[in-house]
Amino acid sequence: MNFTTEQLKRYSRHFILPEIGQEGQRKLLDSKVLLIGTGGLGSPLGLYLSAAGVGTLGLVDFDVVDLSNLQRQIIHTNDEIGKPKIDSAEKRIKQMNPDTVVIKHQTRLSSENALEIIKDYDLVIDGTDNFPTRYLTNDACVFLKKTNIYGSIFRFDGLATVFKADEGPCYRCLYPEPPPPGMVPSCAEGGVLGILPGVIGVIQATEAIKELVGIGRSLVGRLMVYDALQMTFRELKLKKDPACPVCGDNPTITELIDYDAFCGMSRGEAAPSPGGIENIEVEELKTKLGSGDDFLFIDVREAFEYEIANIPGSKLIPLGQIPDHLSELNPYKEKEIIAHCHHGGRSRKALEFLKTQGFNKLKNVAGGIDAWSLKIDSAVPRY
Repeated sequence: MNFTTEQLKRYSRHFILPEIGQEGQRKLLDSKVLLIGTGGLGSPLGLYLSAAGVGTLGLVDFDVVDLSNLQRQIIHTNDEIGKPKIDSAEKRIKQMNPDTVVIKHQTRLSSENALEIIKDYDLVIDGTDNFPTRYLTNDACVFLKKTNIYGSIFRFDGLATVFKADEGPCYRCLYPEPPPPGMVPSCAEGGVLGILPGVIGVIQATEAIKELVGIGRSLVGRLMVYDALQMTFRELKLKKDPACPVCGDNPTITELIDYDAFCGMSRGEAAPSPGGIENIEVEELKTKLGSGDDFLFIDVREAFEYEIANIPGSKLIPLGQIPDHLSELNPYKEKEIIAHCHHGGRSRKALEFLKTQGFNKLKNVAGGIDAWSLKIDSAVPRY
């Protein structure tokens, strides 16, 4: 291909790098990269890869822009609140580089569509925030022999590596089994430093460019661990597991499975939560709150969260203070206690503790106050 006058100027700093040059830039312009997620990690990925001249960016996302996203999801702006993230991301990418072709997949990645979506791309970058999609992305990439550039973030810590099953380990070699549901808090539950996804996303983008151009030493077989508080990077060696059920010597998983079930999750069902504690859906909670039944409804979030949004009738007892309030809770030992938090993880922990103290009639609000806002009362702010 011949470069236009504008491209010669735009990519001039790449041209003068012997490791990239015009040939490397042609490879970038001819490449197709799939970004799964346009949130915290997808934001720097979309901006830097388009700026670098990646010719086609596929975007997979089904969510809309929320005010709480803007602390870290820098591809979105205030003007895009309430709009599909995929449209917001496309707008900013085209502003960054009109040369970039954007292919939008406005859907949740699933076992039904993953292989069809991924098959036409040169590599995949995992910017997701949940375990089912991570395992799904991994397995689909192994089956299709695609490079999977992985990153994850939580609070002040980040991880990055490259999974390439024909050269090294896959995600299942690192994490053979998912953690129990609720064991690992989401960013919404545990928080995240807004700058953190920028650091990890840029590492992922760097690995993508190296992979596409064919330069440098890859993170295949190496896990980069970043601690923002200590400002340290550590490298851990990763080895391929010969017994891996997907990429091992004798794979037992040869097609995409039900990843929600594999990770112990369910959609749209009030499934029992770990510890034998029953979930209650917000629709049933609304009925109970209006029934006059004698039960205790507690909110185990922090006080500042309660000030942002709360469900009328709830009593605030932050998770860390539950042990100090046992005497206050004892009258409800033989009655029902229903607990909620932001999304359901902390309230489940609170109820599991109460169960060890002899409380038996316990229910956890599935989806927490966020589900209440989405399904029952939109006037309750989401955050």
